[in-house]
Amino acid sequence: MLAQLLNGLQYGLLLFLVASGLTLVFGVMGIINLAHGSLFMIGAYAAFLVAKATGSLWLALPVGLVGGAALGAALEWTLFRHFAKREHLDQVMLTFALILLAEELRWLVAGNDFHSVPVPAFLDFSVPVTAGFSYSAYRFAVIGICLVLALAMFLWIERTRMGATIRAAAESPEVVDILGLDARRIHLTVFAAGTALAVVAGVLAAPLTSVYPGMGDSLLIISFVVVVIGGLGSISGAFWSALLIGLVDTLGKAYGPAFQGSGTSGTLIAALSGSSVYLLMIAVLLWRPTGLFGQRA
Repeated sequence: MLAQLLNGLQYGLLLFLVASGLTLVFGVMGIINLAHGSLFMIGAYAAFLVAKATGSLWLALPVGLVGGAALGAALEWTLFRHFAKREHLDQVMLTFALILLAEELRWLVAGNDFHSVPVPAFLDFSVPVTAGFSYSAYRFAVIGICLVLALAMFLWIERTRMGATIRAAAESPEVVDILGLDARRIHLTVFAAGTALAVVAGVLAAPLTSVYPGMGDSLLIISFVVVVIGGLGSISGAFWSALLIGLVDTLGKAYGPAFQGSGTSGTLIAALSGSSVYLLMIAVLLWRPTGLFGQRA
């Protein structure tokens, strides 16, 4: 049970890194970025390529952070700022095209094979937690790094002038025009930060799962669930929602199948366990249509 709780915590924190950028871009710019999952995949492949070339996964972290921010700034400057006022269908088509381009680039660079990224040697051991249970040191490191990034994100959003501007733009976009703020600078900053976090999440996740084509697709769907449950544009909402979903999804998949074959009710529980996060989303939306921390519809 403790192992699954820690796995759920680690999964939830990785979800937060992806969903925090998604909720800010959606809240501030009003753009539905379906390519956000591809940014996670790019981070994982960057980890594979850097680790293969240098033998050090940790070099991929600064590469992912700086490279992701540069990639996000370039995408916002060249493409997304021109689609900010367009219909959502135009934005969806743009981001779908970016998904296809990312997949083609991935195929050219690394092919269609599944790749593994080794855990750093100095973290390739287990940490005793209780008398009969040990947990991966690398997974503990991932939890720690994600918490540091989450704290940095919170302090930036809640304690800086730029963060206050971003919060105002997310909660009431019209205030940007009323106060004469530089909307382009806000959008560029938000998109760069969101892209960097998604890429770093991919780097951290690479040793935990295989690196493979389309690996960001399922994570994108869960990240949208995080955004919906947490509330549009809310970083704190994304954090608590991601932790909740990480635990519910992990525990549901771990213990749901155990009910299989124990009668009709047990079979039903086992069947629903894989859909637990979506049932949770429905329940939250019936209670609070704007999400747990949402400020506006």
